[in-house]
Amino acid sequence: MKTWFITGISSGFGRLMTEKLLATGDRVAGTLRDLSAADDLKAQYGDRLWLAALDLTHTGEIRPTADAAWAAMGHIDVVVSNAGYGLLGAAEEVTDEQVHHQIDTNLIGSIQLVHSVLPHMRERSHGRILQVSNLGGQVTIPGSSLYT
Repeated sequence: MKTWFITGISSGFGRLMTEKLLATGDRVAGTLRDLSAADDLKAQYGDRLWLAALDLTHTGEIRPTADAAWAAMGHIDVVVSNAGYGLLGAAEEVTDEQVHHQIDTNLIGSIQLVHSVLPHMRERSHGRILQVSNLGGQVTIPGSSLYT
């Protein structure tokens, strides 16, 4: 049994990964912006699923959330930096606010997550960090100029 910390478990890869890991007997500390999106998982898996509300654009909340996950779970074997989103539209259509939100979520939030979990991993000399990305890092996709 492994213990995982996964951001963005309300949908997509984060949700699917959480479902599969819990089904195989692992434990998950999961974050999402709206806790009610995981009510069904919490009801099914109980104490094997620890949940916290977290929006990665609120960087001051990342470290306390990671610390709370470690305290609640005792240890974490794998951290999955998964939370993020794609903003579609032509480059000239994107507002400054959208640019900042995209970068704060997909880049700054991921960096701050790593900063927050590394001390715990170094203390135990144990753990892995997985950064979820997509094809957009290798190939541009029309209409996703900011994202890619």
